[in-house]
Amino acid sequence: MPTLFRFFATIAILAGLVFAAMFALANFVVPTPREMTVTIPASKLQPGNR
Repeated sequence: MPTLFRFFATIAILAGLVFAAMFALANFVVPTPREMTVTIPASKLQPGNR
């Protein structure tokens, strides 16, 4: 039984570290907005060509 408890404790600690890392990334990393350009081929703009 102590081995099972140690296994669950290890899993809980790892899950806590993953949760803490996700929380830190979500709250402390600020994305920088950028302008985005997408090139559309001319064949896609012609309504007659399918």
